[in-house]
Amino acid sequence: MNNVSEQITASKLEHFPITFFAMSMGITGLTLMWEKASTVFGAPAIIGQLLLTLTTCLFLILVLVYLLKIMLKTSAVVDEFQHPIKLSFFPAFSISLILLSVATLDASKQLSFILWSSGSALHLMLTVYVLNQWIHHPKFQIIHMTPAWFIPVVGNILVPIAGVEHGYIEISWFFFSIGIIYWIVLKTLVLNRMMFHDPVPQKLLPTLFILIAPPAVGFISYMKLNGELDNVARILFYAAMFLLLLLLSQLPRFTRIKFFMSWWAYSFPLAASAIAAQLMYSMQGQPFFYYLALGLSALATLVIALLFSRTVLAVIRNEICLPE
Repeated sequence: MNNVSEQITASKLEHFPITFFAMSMGITGLTLMWEKASTVFGAPAIIGQLLLTLTTCLFLILVLVYLLKIMLKTSAVVDEFQHPIKLSFFPAFSISLILLSVATLDASKQLSFILWSSGSALHLMLTVYVLNQWIHHPKFQIIHMTPAWFIPVVGNILVPIAGVEHGYIEISWFFFSIGIIYWIVLKTLVLNRMMFHDPVPQKLLPTLFILIAPPAVGFISYMKLNGELDNVARILFYAAMFLLLLLLSQLPRFTRIKFFMSWWAYSFPLAASAIAAQLMYSMQGQPFFYYLALGLSALATLVIALLFSRTVLAVIRNEICLPE
């Protein structure tokens, strides 16, 4: 009996996906949304504090489990790192560090700086590595391209949110420039793949929501760097809102998809769009933006709560960490 149990545990560890760090990104995004809501809407600060505790615990658990996988199932990790689609999810780890640095700014500026500097340095290294792989490796084909390809390169756009607070303005502009320019390039390639090639597999359809994140986060980062609402900021904000509208118009299509860990691709983009709307309301003060921010905050909270409960249920039912 013990041998069977050990074999099951070993199999689960071997197939523990790197995509779990998208879950960390989503819940950290929810944490940041509620932290912002406490200043914009006067929401109870305790909600953000409790979510920060949950986020930190979840992130540490994921790191420990994946470290075990690295030590005990090294070949499985190597296979993931060489996979043309899964490779793009490894920078979700460094993005989680950057997001946690934003979430801990009020609690401890020193801890925030450690998380920000380590996350930013690691993300830059992963960006360079992934771009080199895309450019020089023959294994990548057009069918491998999904919006998840935004994660390694466009994720740089997050760095200024905490970077400006720590006083690193030029470094923040450096990362922002990488993210915003390559967002435009990669978005063109992704749309070309979706419009003129085979449809994205059903399992990966939720990653379409990642399209929302670059302009939404770009708006937040640009506001941090620029300090005022100008026309560039408006373009980024309304681009994000249009993409959100476009994807919500396809809601029946998304509700028919069987549960996969890729569902977590809904989470962070929704949280980012809600934060962007809250920021827009705080700058404009117009009733429209108030209700928009309130509605998106409620939507993000509901979706991420459903994702979390569905993931727990999937763990109980042994529906995840299985061979593909």
